Amino acid sequence: MHNKDKFPDGMIPLGTETFQFSCHSGVKCFTSCCKNVDMFLFPYDIIRLKNRLGVDSESFMRRYTRLSTGSHPYFPAVMLKLSDDVEKSCPFLTDKGCSVYSDRPSACRTYPLERAVDRTPERGSCLDYYFLTNHSYCLGHQEKKSCTTLQWIREQQLQEYNNMNDRWAELDTIFLTNPWKGEGSGGPLQQIAFMVCYNVDEFKLFVARQHIFEQFQMSNKQKNRFESDDVALLQFGFDWLKFFLTGKSSLQQR
Repeated sequence: MHNKDKFPDGMIPLGTETFQFSCHSGVKCFTSCCKNVDMFLFPYDIIRLKNRLGVDSESFMRRYTRLSTGSHPYFPAVMLKLSDDVEKSCPFLTDKGCSVYSDRPSACRTYPLERAVDRTPERGSCLDYYFLTNHSYCLGHQEKKSCTTLQWIREQQLQEYNNMNDRWAELDTIFLTNPWKGEGSGGPLQQIAFMVCYNVDEFKLFVARQHIFEQFQMSNKQKNRFESDDVALLQFGFDWLKFFLTGKSSLQQR
């Protein structure tokens, strides 16, 4: 049994219990949740979406995102920029639904659940919990389909998103310590960190110009993968940023 006192506002995690929900074009509120919504985008979301659209990272960021205050004042958050129509629709929404559905952001995949991660250092590992939302406009809760949290994670192909978002959260915990003390918002170190997290195409050029790979122990196979796979390069970037900002990382210098 979960300790309910540790969760705010009486929120109770689902655990192994089932919940009832389904979203499809036959539900009267279909696409209502795709309008007038505040949605954070994480580094892995950006890669999936920009590759789906066939654009580079910078073009995607300029057209589809805006910066906002994050969970702390030392690093900005990236949010989806909504369309300029009356309903403030998601820019990827069409009359038939989501045009990027197979590469939709983690927030869309997780809904109607919300994920919370307990990173208690003393335990040495992370635990995640899922809570069921129930917005009045959403009629998907009236559908008869039921499933467990684990089934939902599998159906929505959330695991890779969760894994990458957890790695991002570990890095953001370092940002919380204000590792760029003295240089202020948007200083050189913060710009490098932002590039690594949200502009993997520019980071690829930066790695080549600065001969970053040559500074660490890695096989040619690893190097080739980093050069050809945006996700692998982002993972390397996270590790490199840890080393760059703290001197501690899984990377081994030559």
